[in-house]
Amino acid sequence: MNDDSRYHWPHKDLLDVTQLSAEDVSHLLDLAASFQEINQRPVKKVPTLKGKTVVLFFVENSTRTKTSFDVAGKRLSADTFSLGKSGSSLNKGESLKDTALTLQAMAPDVIVIRHYSSGAAAFLAELLPCGIVNGGDGWHAHPTQALLDSFSLRQAWGNNFSGKTLLILGDIAHSRVARSNVHLLRMLGVNVRLCAPRTLLPAGAEHWPVEIYGDLRQAVRDVDAVMCLRLQLERQQAGLLPDLAEYSRRFCLGASHLALAAPDAKVLHPGPMNRGLEIANDIADAPASLVLDQVASGVATRMAVLYLLAMRNEGGDF
Repeated sequence: MNDDSRYHWPHKDLLDVTQLSAEDVSHLLDLAASFQEINQRPVKKVPTLKGKTVVLFFVENSTRTKTSFDVAGKRLSADTFSLGKSGSSLNKGESLKDTALTLQAMAPDVIVIRHYSSGAAAFLAELLPCGIVNGGDGWHAHPTQALLDSFSLRQAWGNNFSGKTLLILGDIAHSRVARSNVHLLRMLGVNVRLCAPRTLLPAGAEHWPVEIYGDLRQAVRDVDAVMCLRLQLERQQAGLLPDLAEYSRRFCLGASHLALAAPDAKVLHPGPMNRGLEIANDIADAPASLVLDQVASGVATRMAVLYLLAMRNEGGDF
């Protein structure tokens, strides 16, 4: 493993990318690159976290994030256990605190939590001595998604972020992915643009370190990458959207838009995708798409996160 043993990981938990320094991010992505090599071997398993326990506590539904953490833990030989709201006493009225204390009594090394309430991961981090990973909390943050997105771009751009421009397109107001990505990409030297209907822009977005557009054809000009976000269809019922056909006409990324971007521009999407609504079929499956690369990057990046938190107070290699 290309791990610099002189580097001491300073964080018990990973709650948000805002807690990370540029040096932390560089170290984590370097480590993810080492784990990516393991994922390409015929036997994709190492004994690095043998004897460690990782609990996947997903109160909110997830396919990619939960599966990715599960695979990441197993490839490092950790014991992984999954718990959802429907299978826990939360469904019987138990408090988050009591459920967390019950889990801690089983002595896990890391708990990954996804919760619909912003701040749930931070609450557990203050309460419990084990490492806590925020797998997405409300509209607040999704740090491992931002890290895996940056890892995917690092592979595509050859670790050259400075001076690149990336457009985040779609429902930004309700996106924890957008919030985490804006901070991390800006830290890495990327110029960030936002494009969305006015009703789907966050309050105070004009004070973010970004450029804001309401016209997709203007927003996409000369960008090096476009990150499409899932259109959360439940927002239409709240009156925040025009009809879906109008949204698709104005904000669905298609080939004519990508033609205005920089040569070899990349397309990302954290999933799940609403094809034909926020991203055209031909773009989702085009060579420029990094969507499946993001899935592969997610396993390697989350292996790095689990390793750093589980082994924070120990030496170790594989």
